[in-house]
Amino acid sequence: MDGEIKSFLKVWISALASLCYCYFISRKIPKGKIRLFSLFPIFYLFLVLPLGLSSFHLGGPTAFYLAWLGNFKLLLFAFDQGPLSSDPLKSLPLFISIASLPIKIQNKETPSPQNTTKVPKSLLILAVKAFFLVLIIRTYDYKQYLHPNIILALYCCHMYLGIEIALALSAALARTMLALELEPQFNEPYLSTSLQDFWGRRWNLMVTSILRPTIYDPIRCISTRILGSRFALLPAVLATFAVSGLMHELIFYYLTRVDPTWEVTWFFVLHGICTAMEIVVKKALAGRFQLHPVVSGPLTVGFVAVSGVWLFFPQILRNGVDTRAIGEYGILFHFLNDKLGLHGA
Repeated sequence: MDGEIKSFLKVWISALASLCYCYFISRKIPKGKIRLFSLFPIFYLFLVLPLGLSSFHLGGPTAFYLAWLGNFKLLLFAFDQGPLSSDPLKSLPLFISIASLPIKIQNKETPSPQNTTKVPKSLLILAVKAFFLVLIIRTYDYKQYLHPNIILALYCCHMYLGIEIALALSAALARTMLALELEPQFNEPYLSTSLQDFWGRRWNLMVTSILRPTIYDPIRCISTRILGSRFALLPAVLATFAVSGLMHELIFYYLTRVDPTWEVTWFFVLHGICTAMEIVVKKALAGRFQLHPVVSGPLTVGFVAVSGVWLFFPQILRNGVDTRAIGEYGILFHFLNDKLGLHGA
């Protein structure tokens, strides 16, 4: 555990130093190809750094923050677009926070009269979710008595709760240090009533916010010239899901260190096709028919869960990532127990 923490610190010190280079050197280079060229070493470094970590709970978030979100934000930054290029000129701490953390500053034009009531409510909801996550982790002690399908259902809940809490902690760090108002990272995805609703407005909104300007908008712009505005969004949707699948394959490689099997990519391609079909059907019906949320909600969440068990989780289960992740909770407990001296007396 000590060695992994030292590696974690080295990785993030390297990342912070790289972002200082981006702020002080690359930012002064005119936008476009030359600035993009100056960022190539950082792109490469952000892809390599997660390989220095072997633990699930340190390596997974680091890969997501740097290899995916960080590189995509810097790609936009090369052309003076995206969250790193907005005016007024950002301070170094703000630049580093936005580049390296899964956060998005709330639009100042967006009214937020109920912020004082929303924050305590969101903290309470997060605390309840943390309680359920702890409950799920404790349930793993009895895995041998549980049906495999129940274990898979627990994994689905664990993944959602774990990702949301990890992202919320990152946002809390930035909010505390920089006094920022941030966009929500999740929006209760279990309440989704369609695939569009799930992927576009509820699940991991930080990914949505970075895939839109880097993949969806450019592809839609190109498709509009070729196919016209009526059908332009379909290739854009499919391309966005395909890229998301490839980036998930990359993160799975960091976690498993085995060659990709492309099941995760097919999971996102399937959802891209189904989302595109959903858009076409909605346009054809033009509001004349719509399923009640009581029906469409369970159908949506059920489809995501079943297709996830079919295509998303197998690579994790085959390579024992689930067992390793669960075992890390015990390692963390013993580490803290030893460092804090709670084992004495």
